[in-house]
Amino acid sequence: MFTRILALSATLGLLSSTAMAKIGDVETVTGSDGVVLNARHVETFDKAWSMAFLPDGRALVAEKEGAIWLLNTRGKKLGKITGGPRVSERGQGGFGDIYIPSDFSKTGEVYFSYVERDAANDALSGAVVESAKLQLTATGGKLTNRQSVWVQSPKVEGNGHYGHRIGVSPDNYLFITSGERQKFTPSQNMDMNLGKVVRLNRDGTVPEDNPFYASGGVTAQIWTLGHRNPLGLDFDADGQLWVHEMGPRHGDELNKIIRSKNYGYPVVSNGDHYSGVEIPDHDTMPIYEAPAVYWVPAISPAGFSIYKASLFKDWIGDGFIGGLGSEALIRVDMDAKSGPKEAARYEWGKRIREVETGPDGAIYVLEDMEDGRLLKLTPKG
Repeated sequence: MFTRILALSATLGLLSSTAMAKIGDVETVTGSDGVVLNARHVETFDKAWSMAFLPDGRALVAEKEGAIWLLNTRGKKLGKITGGPRVSERGQGGFGDIYIPSDFSKTGEVYFSYVERDAANDALSGAVVESAKLQLTATGGKLTNRQSVWVQSPKVEGNGHYGHRIGVSPDNYLFITSGERQKFTPSQNMDMNLGKVVRLNRDGTVPEDNPFYASGGVTAQIWTLGHRNPLGLDFDADGQLWVHEMGPRHGDELNKIIRSKNYGYPVVSNGDHYSGVEIPDHDTMPIYEAPAVYWVPAISPAGFSIYKASLFKDWIGDGFIGGLGSEALIRVDMDAKSGPKEAARYEWGKRIREVETGPDGAIYVLEDMEDGRLLKLTPKG
């Protein structure tokens, strides 16, 4: 639990996290591993969904309703980025991820995702990924030369499980997570890109060495299948892609993504359907790729960062997952002898939507919903 640090704390005692409201306040949080962190409240957002750091140490934060903010190197709002898409927020849909490739200094290119309504039938929707040039100013910036890179196909009814997280691999391929839109069977349907991880060239064309390239159409995009609602991805130091996803009722997963593998949903899962219908566990059908880690009860994962900085020397290579329902930051030891496993939780009673590692080595987390805080986590002492 967070406790607020006061200059006179020895005399006045410690206040609970509900007393903290001001930007600049610092609290401490003690993890289940006994590690104590300082957490500085650096900014506040409404329904923040994603964050990305620029090469100069500034950052972008995108809110679900469509606003994109430019932050200074201390995490404070400088102004908005204009020229983005108009977003209709419904359910889990709205603006999604924003991603800055490592070659941004040369290309000025960024990627972002959002939910698009069907022009002929407003009840239908699907995720879209675009690229754009980002022109920065001292107090904001503008997106120009927007280009469609990928669309979720087909558009379907409902407003959940879009996924639409973005990453560029060390060998310069674009990876996108695509949720199954709460429809279950699309995860196993090769004529749809729902419930999949897709791999593209940076311009949206399909690499000829994709495993199902010869099938053409959206099938050619597919890198892996059998996913539910993948809301976090990152590459480790060796270039291996890891993706986590929300299970049905429990059974959340962290998966090592291997070319052409089928991860089993909805045929197998270590959770069950919300209706109460049981789903066979992974170990009953080894033809499907089993998760590296799974959680029962659920953690409701969102956001993912594999730590590659040096401020937390003991955590290099560990994965950090934001927990929504679990209201925790979860650390995963990716190099455990028996395979990845949960190492610790850091809790302060707030839903965590996004996790990023800053260029200063600090861990930045975005709380979910209205008036969610951006917190900068650093070692105490």
